[in-house]
Amino acid sequence: MMDEEQKNEELQRLVGRMLQLMGEDPAREGLLKTPGRVARTMSQLTCGYGMDPVAVLNSAKFHEDYKQMIVVKDIEFYSLCEHHILPFFGRVHVGYIPDGEIVGLSKIPRVVDIFARRLQVQEHLTVQIRRCIQETLHPKGVIVVVEAQHLCMQMRGVEKQGSVTKTIDFCGEFKDEARRDEFFSLLK
Repeated sequence: MMDEEQKNEELQRLVGRMLQLMGEDPAREGLLKTPGRVARTMSQLTCGYGMDPVAVLNSAKFHEDYKQMIVVKDIEFYSLCEHHILPFFGRVHVGYIPDGEIVGLSKIPRVVDIFARRLQVQEHLTVQIRRCIQETLHPKGVIVVVEAQHLCMQMRGVEKQGSVTKTIDFCGEFKDEARRDEFFSLLK
C-alpha cells in the first residue's frame, strides 16, 4: 500500500506524462509546478475515500424524544463525475423523522461532503447519503434531494448551459406522498 507521499509522487509523474501526451512541455515555465498542484488538488477533491461517514454521525448521536421532521437544506457540495473526472456541483436537501435519536446538525453536511469528495455519479451520491443516515440513525424515514449542474454536460458533449439535474431517494414514512409534500413545502 502506498503512503501519501508515494501517491503524491506517482500522481505528479502521471500528470507530467499526461501533459506530454497532450502535446505540452512539462518543463515549460508555466507548467513546472502544475503536476504538484494537480496532485494536491486531486488529493483534496477525493479526500472522502479516507473518511468514515458512519463514524461522523455516531460522534454526535443523541437520544431525544423529538418526533417531527428535521430538515437541513441548501447544503452546498462539489464533486467529480466518475465518467469524465469533471466537476459537478449544487445543493443537497436532507430530511429525516427521528425515532429516538437525533444527530448534531453539522454532521449531515459533513456526510454530504464525505460522499461528494469521491468520484461519483449523482444518483449514487443521493442513495449513499440516504442509506448512511438510515442505517446509522434508524429514523422513521429519510429523504434526500440533490440538485446539480454537471460540467461534463456543459463543457463537452451536448454543451447545455444552465441545465440542472435533480435526483431523489427516500424511505420509511417518506413513501407517503403527504410526508414528501410536507418536506418539499419546507424547502420553499
